[in-house]
Amino acid sequence: MWGSTYLAIAIAVQTLPPFLSAGLRFLLAGSLLCVWLIARHGRGALRLDRAELGGAALVGALLLAGGNGLVVLAERTVPSGLTALVVASVPLWIVVFGLVAGDRMSASLVAGVLVGFAGVAFLVVPRGASGEIDQLGLLTVVGATFSWALGTFASPRLRTPRDPLASTAVQMLAGGALLMVVAVVIGEPARADPSSFSTASLAAMAYLVVFGSLVAFSAYTWLLQHTSVSVVSTYAYVNPVVAVFLGAVVLNESVKPSMLIGATIVLAAVAFIVSRGATRPA
Repeated sequence: MWGSTYLAIAIAVQTLPPFLSAGLRFLLAGSLLCVWLIARHGRGALRLDRAELGGAALVGALLLAGGNGLVVLAERTVPSGLTALVVASVPLWIVVFGLVAGDRMSASLVAGVLVGFAGVAFLVVPRGASGEIDQLGLLTVVGATFSWALGTFASPRLRTPRDPLASTAVQMLAGGALLMVVAVVIGEPARADPSSFSTASLAAMAYLVVFGSLVAFSAYTWLLQHTSVSVVSTYAYVNPVVAVFLGAVVLNESVKPSMLIGATIVLAAVAFIVSRGATRPA
């Protein structure tokens, strides 16, 4: 389901403003989740202290505004399958953050990270240098990966609401609000023309609200609180495969041999690192 969101984003940004649509997506999903929590558990379900609100809001800003928001922006010019392959390098960044934080890492794990980033470079550099893919778009995907990894790394280390769904709601509202601020600052609402919004883009938006946010992201947040980051990071094996397949079938995105080679290098490095438990929080 999460792998399919790359296709949905690519369809949505065909006619929808990127930051505005992403912000509305998370504000709507977060609001629906709040309503469900209150209906099920009463207003006490969202009675949180400042530390919990601050921690969840920071994670939401990194994961959703920085991570997902930049992916949405990048997919205007970068194929959805290639985007998912670059994002699969998230566990590599998590190891880098661990090293910066003082975690002890073996030489083999450091070598695995270097190999993984070499695979990312193999995917990104030739396509950007040749003009095959927009250079700024590729750099935006890398920035999105950095932000998502930082949010994932920080989440177990911050105080967030004990209820994973309450934490998810705050994260989506915070991330959505920040994206809306960015959209307003760069003038997206003023330039938006609702008459130009296609039915396919609006349907993709609805899919992202329900399946991408309420289902997939809620599952991700729940897992971050109930198991190690190394286990959660195994999603990186599945998302690219789903995204590349759907991008090729639905949007006729090309899958070149060099792209498969780069993908194999990245995923092999990620598999090695995750299997060693190197992305567990300290």
